[in-house]
Amino acid sequence: MKAQKFLRTAHRWISLAAAPVLLVMIGAGILLMLKKEFDWIQPPSERGAAFESAPDTTIAALFEAARAVPEAGIDEWDDLDRFDINPGRNIAKLISNSRWEVQLDLTTAEVLAVNYRRSDLIEQIHDGSFFADWAKLYVFLPVGVGLFLLWASGIYLFFLPHVKKALTRRRKAREEVS
Repeated sequence: MKAQKFLRTAHRWISLAAAPVLLVMIGAGILLMLKKEFDWIQPPSERGAAFESAPDTTIAALFEAARAVPEAGIDEWDDLDRFDINPGRNIAKLISNSRWEVQLDLTTAEVLAVNYRRSDLIEQIHDGSFFADWAKLYVFLPVGVGLFLLWASGIYLFFLPHVKKALTRRRKAREEVS
């Protein structure tokens, strides 16, 4: 079987098998690229009050302030998925396992915003971990490798006719000179 025929056949079957997973990956990837543009995907970061020196609020005080927000569902430390501190904006973000984000002023521990955060869910869909732990490694990774192979074989198949024409022209030009 010629390489060109094999690549066309492989290209066709890999793209057919990978299409549903690629559709999910591409759709979620587009949403992730737009996450800073739409508050629905990822809430904007607030700014805490200006401060003269480093804030002296404790992590425990920030946790207690977030715990007082009923939507977040934070009762214990295990209820937290992430605790982000952004000194440049003077805020702390406590993100619960239920995907609620509580933004707090680092100086006063005042609640600045409470929002549902969808970007983490979309990221889990994008990488396959949303579906099952094994799906990321055994479904989404092979589809990603397959996409790379589709790209490489597509480039080869695109340029192959042009290369063949150029070689034919060179051969004919050499034959005319001889």
